[in-house]
Amino acid sequence: MRVFTGFLRRVLPVAATGIIVGHASVFAQTGQPAQTPAAPTAAQPSQPAFTGPVRQLTVDEAVRLALEQNLGIQVGRLDPQVQDFAVAQARTSWTPLFSAGAFGQTQDQPPSSFFSGADDVITTRNTGSELAVSQLLPWGMSYNVSWDSARVSTNNIFSSFNPQLQSNFRALIEQPLLRNFRIDSARYNLLVSQNVREQADVDLTQTMALTERNVRNAYWEYKYALASLDVARQSLDLAQESLRNTRSRVEIGTLAPIEIVQAEAEVARNEESVILAEAAIGQAEDRLRALIFDPSTPEFWNMRLEPIDPVPFEVQSVDLDSAIKRALTERTDLIRTRMSLDRSGIDERFFKNQTMPDVNLQVTYNATGIAGTELLRNPDNPFAPPSPGASRPFSDLLGDVFGGAFPMWRFGVNVSYPIGTSSAEAALAQTRLETRQAHLRLRDLELQITTQVRDAGRQLVANAKRVEATRAARVLAERQLEAEEKKFSAGMSTSFQVFQFQRDLSEARNRELRAILDYTQSQVDFATVQVAPVGGGGGFTSAVGGSFAVGTGTGTAGGGTGGGQQTGGGGTNP
Repeated sequence: MRVFTGFLRRVLPVAATGIIVGHASVFAQTGQPAQTPAAPTAAQPSQPAFTGPVRQLTVDEAVRLALEQNLGIQVGRLDPQVQDFAVAQARTSWTPLFSAGAFGQTQDQPPSSFFSGADDVITTRNTGSELAVSQLLPWGMSYNVSWDSARVSTNNIFSSFNPQLQSNFRALIEQPLLRNFRIDSARYNLLVSQNVREQADVDLTQTMALTERNVRNAYWEYKYALASLDVARQSLDLAQESLRNTRSRVEIGTLAPIEIVQAEAEVARNEESVILAEAAIGQAEDRLRALIFDPSTPEFWNMRLEPIDPVPFEVQSVDLDSAIKRALTERTDLIRTRMSLDRSGIDERFFKNQTMPDVNLQVTYNATGIAGTELLRNPDNPFAPPSPGASRPFSDLLGDVFGGAFPMWRFGVNVSYPIGTSSAEAALAQTRLETRQAHLRLRDLELQITTQVRDAGRQLVANAKRVEATRAARVLAERQLEAEEKKFSAGMSTSFQVFQFQRDLSEARNRELRAILDYTQSQVDFATVQVAPVGGGGGFTSAVGGSFAVGTGTGTAGGGTGGGQQTGGGGTNP
């Protein structure tokens, strides 16, 4: 009996809650460390056997690895680059367009009259080329400059030059005066693509913030799973020691043999808890592994992760006013909504411009030059075949063109306007309604963000109080077990009642550990909710949650007090 009682007093005070005492919280923004009672020191958590290398990790190192290797972040980093090319593509609307062409033509025509210029067949050979440059300018003006030249030879006696060289220089400038003056399709597409590019940066910031939050929560969940396994094994050792003592007392006749069955059942239930705790470790480790490493990392699945940071507990002061002010300034979903409003403003500006009359000013300049071998005719007989005369060189042709010998100027204004409601007017009306909707959504989102920050602050305060409450409950459970042991030694209690108090103590210790972990995660959520959305509804859940939390009482596993949901949890992880 003394061996049994002494073992209880020696082993039970040792629990996984010792890992909660350590450094100041890495998640705390501001605040002073609270004066809290010291928790009992825990034994080093046990882990399943692994064949691969061991990788020790601090929580900050895990975050750094995730920001470098997480596949979701790698995908997110490509989005801004993709949008950079979209912006570059929009800018190509103002790229000058160069075009060139050449042609050759031979034509035979029968003479149709005395004045056709030939008796049998009129043969004309024509070769030439054309160069042109056109461009839309960023302020809406467009121009087209072209140069064409041709060489014509013919047997028509009425031709003044044979062969004949001819060139034309033509310049056309068109400037919108109303529609497309301040904004046109090209400028609209550029503004939209730039807006989408800025949103890609915001999306990447949000992805990184949420990934950091998930990594930190997964790290502490893994730490909790390791501690839960250690507590479950301690409970199993305690149950096995109770079984040995019960058998000894049955052998000397101080207990009935039925007590052995009770003790054996207690051992079996604790063995189940250990099995579930070991499975929970693998699940938690894989979730952390998938968040921080690229699958191409060597020994990705065989590497054992060893979290070396202690779970911190530092009571953080909550300044809701500052947190709300920061959230309304820096929240990524709010910034994105404001960018959507900017996009609506671009749409409204464009469609409003498109409702104006289409008034375009056009200025055209054309210059022509001619050269070749001039044909001389007999003034007494103009119908006689001409004889070759002096040749006019190509330089004279260029002088005619660029010297303005034969200029042609043309000024014009073109006006067009639809009769009745245009598509632009319908689009403008729709855009204005959508803009009003966007303003209302913005106000609604600001209200939601304020509510979420206030809720996260309340959870932070509530979880701090939970730690104190669960710590007090654990101390009382230890005293209750000690009192029950004394009653059992005096023959005033049964082993069943002692086992029940053992379970209560294990559950109390697990609840205390869970409360500290939930407080740590609520610190993470409170910091994250100010920069990115962390969930819907009015509450939050921890990153890994209660899907694997293992109760460490002798016979309790899974849900109960070992669940992973925090107080007030109604939301879900993004």
